[in-house]
Amino acid sequence: MAKDVDLTSREWSDIVFEGRNKAYGAYVLRTDSKPRHMKAFIYTVVGLIVIGIGAYSYLSVQAYIAEQAAITDQASQELVAFVDQAEEEPEEEVQEKVEMPEPEALPEEILNTVKVTELLIAKDEEVKKEDEIKTADELKETETAFGSTDFDQGTDDRNVVREYKNEVIVEEKKPEPEKVFTAVEQMPQFPGGDAALMKYLSNNINYPQVAMENGVQGRVIVQFVVTKNGTVGEVKVIRSVDRDLDKEAVRLCKSLPKFIPGKMNGQAVNVWYTLPITFKLQGLN
Repeated sequence: MAKDVDLTSREWSDIVFEGRNKAYGAYVLRTDSKPRHMKAFIYTVVGLIVIGIGAYSYLSVQAYIAEQAAITDQASQELVAFVDQAEEEPEEEVQEKVEMPEPEALPEEILNTVKVTELLIAKDEEVKKEDEIKTADELKETETAFGSTDFDQGTDDRNVVREYKNEVIVEEKKPEPEKVFTAVEQMPQFPGGDAALMKYLSNNINYPQVAMENGVQGRVIVQFVVTKNGTVGEVKVIRSVDRDLDKEAVRLCKSLPKFIPGKMNGQAVNVWYTLPITFKLQGLN
């Protein structure tokens, strides 16, 4: 029975090159062919494995990117309203200091003077005719005027009593406005938290028609006062995008229900609250 011979073995090479010059290069190549074939096979298998892993990774990444793109496209069709707290402090109102003017010294010419006259009791025979008290009829016939006193001229007489009236100017003091804090121990909170606030904004916002037709979108940052009883007080826009979008953002903030007021030292106080509102149209980046 014939013996099976491995054509790649050295035994087969010895049979083939029996009686021939084995120093010739063909014999060496033939005897070393098996290790070379084994290395080539191993390299081929490893290469195929690497290519397979790379292809699988590439397809996985492409699938993930497509999935994320679909999620992003779906999210872009919804109005997004984010809530955060800004640490910017509003500009403090500078109260003008009102100085009370000092009363001016009254000029000498406006001082009223009254001359003091001593009363003397004289005997009847010593009273002159011109000094007698005249009746009303007699006064009509005389050319002398009685009862008039000239107060326009000053005098150096010590018996003159000077009378003047000081005018006091009283300025009504305006009550100081209640302080509004920018940061407190317990900041105001919307009932239900930030998620409830975002839901309220999404359900109650009215996208301005003009802005929608012109493709205007953007992020408006609004700042308002949450009073100590939880209501929304003063509202102002600190970063504008468009007049119509700003107006709608202010209206939306004024429509907010009562907050849980902020507290300082256990007492409810007025606090500035910052709210960014994003206006986004469907189909626009």
